[in-house]
Formats: sequence, C-alpha cells, structure tokens
Amino acid sequence: MTLLGEPNGPWPIWMAPLTRSRAIQPGNLPGAMHAEYYAQRADPSDGAVVIISEAAPVCPEGHGYFATPGIHHREQVHGWKQVTERVHGVGGKIICQLWHVGRVSHRSLQPANQAPVSSTVVPAQSKTYIDAEGHRARCSTPRSLSSDEIPQVIDSFRTAASNAMEAGFDGVEIHGANGYLLEQFLRSGINDRTDQYGGSLENRLRFCLEVAAVVIGVWGAENVGYRVSPISGDLDGDRGDENMLETYGTLAKQLALLKIAFLDVVESFSVGQREPGLDAICQRMRESFSGGNAGLYLAGGGYTRDSARDALDSGRCDGIIFGRDFISNPDLRRRLREDLPLTPWNRRSFYLGGKEGYTDWPCA
Repeated sequence: MTLLGEPNGPWPIWMAPLTRSRAIQPGNLPGAMHAEYYAQRADPSDGAVVIISEAAPVCPEGHGYFATPGIHHREQVHGWKQVTERVHGVGGKIICQLWHVGRVSHRSLQPANQAPVSSTVVPAQSKTYIDAEGHRARCSTPRSLSSDEIPQVIDSFRTAASNAMEAGFDGVEIHGANGYLLEQFLRSGINDRTDQYGGSLENRLRFCLEVAAVVIGVWGAENVGYRVSPISGDLDGDRGDENMLETYGTLAKQLALLKIAFLDVVESFSVGQREPGLDAICQRMRESFSGGNAGLYLAGGGYTRDSARDALDSGRCDGIIFGRDFISNPDLRRRLREDLPLTPWNRRSFYLGGKEGYTDWPCA
C-alpha cells in the first residue's frame, strides 16, 4: 500500500486522532506548537508508525468545539505544512482526519451564529466547549440539510482532501464515527429523512459512500481510511440503530469494495470494557478487511499492552490505535515493545491551554 509502505514489525502501533483544542485564534490555525507535539510522537521506531491528526473540520459549518484546527482555508493549510514538515523531518508519517460535526455544535461556533446542520432537526443530547475558558453548552437545535445542499457538503470533503494533499499529509481519514455528521446519516435512530438519503439502509449509506468516493477521487483508495464506532447504539437515548450488526457490517463491506487502505474501528470508550454484541459486529467487519489485497483493520479504544498483544497475535486486527497513552508517552511504541512503565496522562490538560500537558511530556 502506498500509504503504509513496508510492514511495521511486531508492534504496528498508530496514534489516534486526539482533539486537544489548541488552535490559534482567530482562524482556528495549527502552528509551531502543533508541529512540535506531532514531531515528538512521530519517530517510526519509538513513536507511532502512522499518526492520525486531530480531527480537522472540512468547512466553517463543520466546527463543533472551540479551537479545533480546520483544513478549509489557506492559512490553515500553511499551518498544517509546518506540522507535516516536522513529522517528515524525523521520518514519520501523518494523515489528516477529515471532520464535520453536524449537529454536535453550538450556534456560537457556526458562521453568523446560524443553526448547525444535520440529517435531522433533533438536537444532540450532549454539550460542547464554546470558548477559551472551557465553558460547555448544550448543543444547539440543528436544521436538516435539504437534498440540494448535500452535494455542497460532500464537495467540502473533496476540497479539504485537496487541501490536505497540498499541506503535505501522507493520506487522509474520513471521520465517520462518534455521533458526527456521517454517523448522523448512517444510524436509523438519528436519520429521520424521507428522501434518497434516509429510510432504508441503502439510502442511509449513501452519504457516507459518496463522501468516500470524492475523497478517493483526490487521494486514491490506497491513501484513504475511514473511522467507525459501532458502539453505544443508544447513547444518551438519541444514537440508536435498529440493527447495528447489519448497518456496520454492510458499511464495512461497501468500504472494502472501494479498496480503501484501512478501517479504523473505535471498539470501546473505556479500558477493558466491551459492549454486548460488539464482538459479533467487529468480526463481521474484520471479515471484509482481511486477506489478499484487503485494507487493514485497525482496532482502537480501551487497549492495554496485554490486550493489544493478544489482539495482534490472534489476528483479530492488523494494527492497534492508541490515544490517551500517546499524550503522556511520546515514545509509546518503544515502551510497549520493551514493556517499560507508562507515564499516566492528566485529563485536566486534554483540552485547551498551552504547552503544559501538551509538549512537555518526557520520553523514557
């Protein structure tokens, strides 16, 4: 595969996309601090074999959290160039996660304080960060995209994919997980449309697959991944799906037919906990991403050194994606390989702030 190159040895450890809300304001720009942060974790021996960047909104309407760096205008592209050049300077690889939050947003984060967009007019039952002080507000009531508007949104993914190429990324990942816009179209418990993008599973898959197609048109399938989260079928009572196994199994099959490079599967939000029914869904998706010229199945969410080793040795996945442990352990791959102690992360420094808790973590 063009993106992945040669096999990554016995510890194929990727760095998960991690929202850290440190973009320069105004403009939601990545800068020198971001470049340092990613370069610290990019050494292909000690750090990640591939880094997936924090989610980058593909258009102004795609923002849903304060201070997330976008990929939709020239200054942002210039900022990301600093990041990719630093990562490549230490021999690393980094791909850009393309993001549209849909209804998981607040009017204060939207252009002209307009309502966020979605597949529905039902608001998300969650809160989001809206300012530099870390205040959280309930997500605003969205408006449902008209059928005529959907091609414009899809085209924003195409433009963002082109911007990511100009910025020097090694590939892109489509964010289709965690309750954001693509999942809002996918899940029957959210999508209440009656047009060609709603109702049947075939219709609910349409938006996801059309986005994948335009991104592949820019990068080639061998440089494109897709993130899914086949969990929390009824999180907060508003993210249900009538048949999670069939929904995610069919999505995986269709993405495999597109010959994408990898499927990034969020298998849990908690260490050591897996929801009932999840194993069957993951097995179904794994069947589509295994053998021959199939893309990679990458597992993430709640993994420890031991559970990662077991998943790799058993063939349940082709690689493991770690998130929070990479925050406090820039050399995580080395620590896992040599069974060295891990530095505990500090949740208080996850979002907002400056270098503290961001670029000041030591290597072993």
